[in-house]
Amino acid sequence: MQKDSALEIMKEHLKKDYMVKHSLAVAAIMKSTAGYLGEDAALFETIGLLHDIDFEKISKPEEHTLITETLLKGVASDEMIRSIKTHNFEHTKINPECAVEYALIAADAVSGLVVAAALVMPSKRLADVRADTLKEKFKAKDFARNCNREKILYCEKINIPLEKFLEISLSSLKDIAGELGL
Repeated sequence: MQKDSALEIMKEHLKKDYMVKHSLAVAAIMKSTAGYLGEDAALFETIGLLHDIDFEKISKPEEHTLITETLLKGVASDEMIRSIKTHNFEHTKINPECAVEYALIAADAVSGLVVAAALVMPSKRLADVRADTLKEKFKAKDFARNCNREKILYCEKINIPLEKFLEISLSSLKDIAGELGL
């Protein structure tokens, strides 16, 4: 599946601006993570774009990604669908096994931390966030409490040290700051 097709599907199913921006952010982090790992950047990015397309349709967390599976059947590869389902492994019981799956879990979680760090800056701009600030925010458990630090640490399961992953994530989001309004 091409990026343009994934963008169309994402925009067809996600109407809330914050969800579109979240998906764009995760896609950017996934693409850069793939580049760092020497993996398929287009695949990682596409999975990032599509990972939450059912989010506005679900009524309980247990349903998340199961509707996505239905929406993408016959359009996306089984590998892509499985990878998307692993980011809700607590409910789908499909545990991550490969780089793209671990990356999605980490990227999904870290995107919120990076955005939150930008929003507390006086300028509310990603340009003013530094990697060392992000590392401090990661350690501050009372900051961005909904950002699951354990899931961010899934980056280490694919041999990316936390500090490097935070740098990759921040750089990725700075690259698309205009699209994110940050």
